[in-house]
Amino acid sequence: MGTYRQTLYHIIIEPYKREKVLNDKNQNRLYAYIRSFVKNKNCVLYAINGIEDHIHMLLSIRLDISISGFMKDLKVSSSKFIKQEKIFPHFKSWAIGYSVFTKDYSSLETVKHYIDKQKEHHKKNNYYQEFGGLLKRNGL
Repeated sequence: MGTYRQTLYHIIIEPYKREKVLNDKNQNRLYAYIRSFVKNKNCVLYAINGIEDHIHMLLSIRLDISISGFMKDLKVSSSKFIKQEKIFPHFKSWAIGYSVFTKDYSSLETVKHYIDKQKEHHKKNNYYQEFGGLLKRNGL
């Protein structure tokens, strides 16, 4: 029998000091770049969305790739893309850390919907309310 794992990762990244530098105008260019990055790693991106100060992603990562290595590569690569393409002029870098919550496959559609509705969600809740809710729902 082979090794099998079906784990979804709900990941949140934010710019340095959670600055509001990811303007609406160019978010889709960044999301397209991240989609391509994930695909090139032979991983699967199910959803990506965010607002000016953070991005949510739902993905699965190959068994032979560590989450920390994946995130380091993603952040380094996307930082270079942002700076080369000058899509967010005030972007300095990504924050050092990131948040990751594991989800089982049965929650795929629920989490995708949550991520897809980020802009609407943040009309009612700020980052701290959202993040506090995520921590509570995930037993932290």
